[in-house]
Amino acid sequence: MLDVPLLIGGQSCPARDGRTFERCNPVTGEVVSRVAAATLEDADAAVAAAQAAFPGWAAMLPGERRARLLEAAAQLQARSGEFIAAAGETGAMANWYGFNVQLAADMLREAASMTTQITGDVIPSNVPGNFAMALRQPCGVVLGIAPWNAPVILATRAIAMPLACGNTVVLKASELSPAVHRLIGQVLQDAGLGDGVVNVISNAPADAPAIVERLIANPAVRRVNFTGSTHVGRIVGELSARYLKPALLELGGKAPFLVLDDADLDAAVEAAAFGAYFNQGQICMSTERLIVDHKVADAFVAKLTAKIKTLRAGNPDDSESVLGSLVDVGAGTRIKGLIDDAVALGATLVIGGQLQGSILQPTLLDGVTDAMRLYREESFGPVAVVLRGDGDEALLRLANDTDFGLSSAIFSRDTSRALALAQRVESGICHINGATVHDEAQMPFGGVKSSGYGSFGGKASIEQFTQLRWVTLQNGPRHYPI
Repeated sequence: MLDVPLLIGGQSCPARDGRTFERCNPVTGEVVSRVAAATLEDADAAVAAAQAAFPGWAAMLPGERRARLLEAAAQLQARSGEFIAAAGETGAMANWYGFNVQLAADMLREAASMTTQITGDVIPSNVPGNFAMALRQPCGVVLGIAPWNAPVILATRAIAMPLACGNTVVLKASELSPAVHRLIGQVLQDAGLGDGVVNVISNAPADAPAIVERLIANPAVRRVNFTGSTHVGRIVGELSARYLKPALLELGGKAPFLVLDDADLDAAVEAAAFGAYFNQGQICMSTERLIVDHKVADAFVAKLTAKIKTLRAGNPDDSESVLGSLVDVGAGTRIKGLIDDAVALGATLVIGGQLQGSILQPTLLDGVTDAMRLYREESFGPVAVVLRGDGDEALLRLANDTDFGLSSAIFSRDTSRALALAQRVESGICHINGATVHDEAQMPFGGVKSSGYGSFGGKASIEQFTQLRWVTLQNGPRHYPI
């Protein structure tokens, strides 16, 4: 079992009132981590520590910030085993956590490369002798709220570019992966960023609404970034608006995967299986809707079914498990309810659907219609549905018939045809002949519609985590009308 203290001002500390909560392995029920349950005063202290550290970090030369972020990347990767050891918090496979560490280290390296790319503009002025500039400067304290499903990637993403831009950070850890999020903070502290540059607080689940509002309301917090469900994202967005804090929101998805009549079906099946079932479908980019041309639908479903038969979900410690566990038993019950609703209304359960505790076997349904909850609701589990259409326009209409718009994919041997469609799919991300699950540190990552707004990743993040300022220098006399 892991003891998980708070990280405030470079110091490990318990909650002020000594309270803790426990996170249990969803498969075995064993306690994995005992976690400090922050009070409102702890939240205030974390922001105060970040605010105190801000002037020094913001004034640091970009080359020094780069060096410290690169050291953090190296230490993160070197401690991969510690992160994998904490995978029991979410029931994920070790290979998923290993991938998380690799991409998170890349995010820190990419952020390091951005420290000298935060530039401005010289703007021609109509005032004689006036030299005008637009400068990007650090904002102050940035609040990052990260989820559990890709815990190393998404918590690091909430931190890396804010730091590169000269801000300091308070990370609110997920209640479902607190040890992993706290370990990220420790790695950054050990890498020498400086006391208070990164602070990590954890809270009991029941305290989350009060803690989040307290953090957002704090006058020292100047930016908010949140990754998580659309439901909670709306709450964070509303709170941020109430307190006039710009927010970056990366929310839920219902990713469409279009298979055109000329697609390479074998390649499409491999990408669809990965996109739908990797990490038990608990990825915001996971493939949920397989939108297939009638001409090839039967062949595609047959090939995908054969592939799914090779994907067994089970305890990650079982050598025969290809897929791991859902995050908890409640997730399984919720997703099984969506499956049962669809079947009751006439959908065909092609394969899967067996639920045992938090283990749900990969599931494929055909004949799903808009009368079924699964047509519109995000399952966030190992469930994909087949929707059939005649021709590209019909497939496009189905793809856009959703409130979500994060990731998407199109499979076709005619890349010009696919590119024309890609420009009309309502999503922030579209991959041609590739899986919907795809992330790289330097790429602009964000959604549209109910999938949020703003973009993480490389240069796209600079706008989110800096303040644009207009600065002028008057050379010589200036005429005023009075």
